[in-house]
Amino acid sequence: MCCGSRMFWLDKTDQRGVFIDIRKEEHTLCDGRKLVISPDVIADFRQLPFADNSFPVVVFDPPHLERAGPEGWMRKKYGVLKHETWRSDLRIGFTEAFRVLRPLGVLLFKWNETQIPTSQILALTPETPIIRQRVGKGDKTHWLVFVKSGVIPVEGE
Repeated sequence: MCCGSRMFWLDKTDQRGVFIDIRKEEHTLCDGRKLVISPDVIADFRQLPFADNSFPVVVFDPPHLERAGPEGWMRKKYGVLKHETWRSDLRIGFTEAFRVLRPLGVLLFKWNETQIPTSQILALTPETPIIRQRVGKGDKTHWLVFVKSGVIPVEGE
């Protein structure tokens, strides 16, 4: 969900993943590098086009900025949240992530709290992460691991 340019993926063409983003676009950054956002599926994270319990793992890396210049490289690279609706948008995003996860599936959630503290994001879901790792400059980027509740159905039942 929100794959962007697949920055943290070791293999940006990994066939085990279905890369989803709401945008498909290319930009040349100020240093001449190409920024390519080319998802496998163009979709809004608030309304995923997948059946319930579809995936064993979901990676959710939503935009973390609500303020970014209209032509700024940060907006191009990371996307931007709508100031008026980001709380409800992310709340719905969490609901969708857990909906498409299988029972006992894993949600990997990445958040950078440069503009919005992680505590405000965690308040948007009733789920509790089992692991939290802070990384990056000033420990502003958080990786959170959630496990969906439920039981794996036994074959034949």
